[in-house]
Amino acid sequence: MVGQREFEQYHFIGFDLSQADLSGRRFSECLFENCNLAGTTLANTALQNVAFAGCKLLGLQFTACRDMLFDVHFDQCQLDYASFWGKVMPNTRFVGCSLQEVDFTRCDLTGAVFQDCQLQRAVFSQTSLPGADFTTAQGVWLDPAINNVKQARFALSSLPGLLAQYELIIE
Repeated sequence: MVGQREFEQYHFIGFDLSQADLSGRRFSECLFENCNLAGTTLANTALQNVAFAGCKLLGLQFTACRDMLFDVHFDQCQLDYASFWGKVMPNTRFVGCSLQEVDFTRCDLTGAVFQDCQLQRAVFSQTSLPGADFTTAQGVWLDPAINNVKQARFALSSLPGLLAQYELIIE
């Protein structure tokens, strides 16, 4: 990868890119499988239809990626402490992911799916979530008063996390 700036239809398997600097590179139609990208620098990186499967993505600042054509999907990934602040990512799929303390502030996650994900202490503030699916997610806590949750789907067990700010006693 040294020197190469553009990657189209690449399949990266088992790469250890932890702490790597991927600034300014473009990944299009790529798959990262069982890779470690923890602590990787993504300043001005283009991620266009990029899928991550079984990857370690701890603390990644996706917010630093280029906005144009930003499109990512995650399957069985560790995304704890990552930030998607302000990203437009409708219909993004998170399947079987750990998303603890991830920052989704001001994201557009219209129609996103959080299937079998762990969302403990994830931050949703001024986030657009119309039609998002949280029915199988665990640890959902968000304030419907400061997020657009129209037609979003939640499991009944998520109700306490949607009402926590009201300090209600639910028995």
